Amino acid sequence: MRSRPATVIACLVLVLAACSSGASPGASVPASAAPAAGALTIYGASSLKGALAKVKAAYETANPGTTLTISTDSSSALETQIEQGAPADVFLSADTTNPQKLVTRGLAAGMPVKFAGNLLTVIVPIANPAGISTPADLARTGLKVIAAGAAVPITTYATQLVTNLARESGYPAGFAAGYAANVVSREDNVAAVVSKIELGEGDTAIVYATDARTSTKVTTVAVPADANVPATYSGVVVTASRNAAAAQAFLTWFSGPDGQAILAAFGFLPPS
Repeated sequence: MRSRPATVIACLVLVLAACSSGASPGASVPASAAPAAGALTIYGASSLKGALAKVKAAYETANPGTTLTISTDSSSALETQIEQGAPADVFLSADTTNPQKLVTRGLAAGMPVKFAGNLLTVIVPIANPAGISTPADLARTGLKVIAAGAAVPITTYATQLVTNLARESGYPAGFAAGYAANVVSREDNVAAVVSKIELGEGDTAIVYATDARTSTKVTTVAVPADANVPATYSGVVVTASRNAAAAQAFLTWFSGPDGQAILAAFGFLPPS
């Protein structure tokens, strides 16, 4: 039989061991105390919203233990938020300008990676009450055009499209000025532009072809191919990411064959 002093010593050893571990005997560290190794926050252009929902499901399935949180808005708004310290890991923009701003300011790791292309189209409500049949009608007096804010990428592309259309044969003199005079509101992002046309709060708008494709409440008016403006999407890993390796792995996957397949299913083109 073990002596009483030996028993006491054994008990003291167990107690000391528990104390040195920083926890009471039998206690365990809550799982929530340690962040998931693959937890990433993805900031994406509003025109990517549908595709990113599919990307989230596919990437999390292919990478067990990884969780993606998706936040979408205009690329310019997201870029500003990142500059102000928003906790993004990856920024996916509808242009190359906004990611380059982060690179220039030392807020992005590496150069922007091009991952998709897009084209523009003219949309009208499904019933087309204004009777728009050609982009030339966008300059018609009294028409209500919905547009986006000056800093939103779709505005840059749309401005170039209007300039190109003004040079087309058969377009009226002063087409660009007429179009500008018809703009009745400027929305925060392209999704909001589409929503206003869906609700009949405007007669027409210039948006990405992918946005028109995903809406059942608008129809399109063809844009002359030689006047269309290709949009180039690009992304970067944010320097402040707390999970830079996982962020880079996601951007590589997204810009690779698996991500390209999902983007193509939503009507996006390969990057130029």
